[in-house]
Amino acid sequence: MKKGIIGKKIGMTQIFDEKGKVIPVTVIEAGPCVIVQKKTVENDGYNALQVGFGDLKPAKVNKPMQGHFAKGDVAAKRVLKEFRMENVDDANVGDILKADVFADGEIVDVTGTSKGKGFQGTIKRFNNARLKETHGTGPVHRHAGSMGACSTPSRIFKGKGMPGHMGSERVTVQNLVIAKVDAENNLIAVKGAVPGPKGGTVVIRNSVKKA
Repeated sequence: MKKGIIGKKIGMTQIFDEKGKVIPVTVIEAGPCVIVQKKTVENDGYNALQVGFGDLKPAKVNKPMQGHFAKGDVAAKRVLKEFRMENVDDANVGDILKADVFADGEIVDVTGTSKGKGFQGTIKRFNNARLKETHGTGPVHRHAGSMGACSTPSRIFKGKGMPGHMGSERVTVQNLVIAKVDAENNLIAVKGAVPGPKGGTVVIRNSVKKA
């Protein structure tokens, strides 16, 4: 069954399993989320649920979105995400989704926005090798080196690794295992690290890989 939820990255910590082994985990505040819209094969050509997370002041919502939220009779939400579903017959607009949609041991994919790292060179951005600092290399041992343009083709090919802005990209980490679900406090602890800074929005989907 396909399912998902939107959350906020709280930070990293560690927990202990039954054998006393330390497990590094990322704690995510998962929900509560509200179903804003239900899409069906008959009306839209596919089954999906549009889910909202995080309250938003009505004054910050434009008129088209005000009508969208009013149609579902739900409060304005800061983040909206759509989750494809195999079946949406049991879901209704206005239903609340909490952390207990997932269980301990499930394998999930987590999507978030990576931290912004500013303007970086090719060594950090693309893991390029550096030049040696001897035999006349000069002060260019971390430069990108020759572009190989010359008179032919007299340009740099598209996709060439160049210095530039790094980070602030949508990143998905797949096949992470849920270590613990705290349904009472809407918290999900995922083994390992997930993308994004503390307080950033993340999307959790069940992975294609089976637990």
